[in-house]
Parts: sequence; C-alpha cells; structure tokens
Amino acid sequence: MIAAIAVDARDLRRLTLPAMATRDAIMEKLHKAFAPESLRVEDESHQHVGHAGHRPGGETHFRVYIVSDAFRGKSRVERHRMINTALAAELYGGVHALAIHAAAPGEGG
Repeated sequence: MIAAIAVDARDLRRLTLPAMATRDAIMEKLHKAFAPESLRVEDESHQHVGHAGHRPGGETHFRVYIVSDAFRGKSRVERHRMINTALAAELYGGVHALAIHAAAPGEGG
C-alpha cells in the first residue's frame, strides 16, 4: 500500500529549488528597490547566540549599509520605512533584527 503524503507548496519549493540565503534575498531585493551605489549586508547572527530571536543556523540578525539616490531628501525614519517595506517578507519570515545605515550619495554612511 502506498501512503499519501500532503506537501505544502512552500515545502515543495524548498525541496525542488536551492535555498536562497536570507542575506542574498535581502541584497537582491534592495538592489531591485533602490539601485544602490553601494550595498553591504552583514549577517551578525553569530553575535546573538543565546539572545532573543536567535535560531540554530543563524540568519536572524542583519546589518545593512546602503547608499542610494532614492534616499535623497528623505528623513532617517522615511529611509528605514522604505527599507522595511522592501524587506517585509524577510522581516515577517524570520529576520529578528535589522540594523540600517542608509544614506544618499555624498552624505557618508
């Protein structure tokens, strides 16, 4: 007798496609949303072992350094909201903390 196995579509995707690291997904989304002059995303999860939000395997705590014309004339709060909106799926799906350093060109970082 063959047993039926129920598979959620998300689980099927994980089985058939190579997993994209959260850091890579963050970089891809920020590139698409802001066409940055410079972008650096650091996974700082290893610094938070034993702290709130940490999971085995990491990918929970990130720091973003981004310089983009899209931030020109925007307040710090507006810039953070723009980035949080672009990364809503990641923030909802397992990223516990995101430190943001966003600047327009010529402002420094």
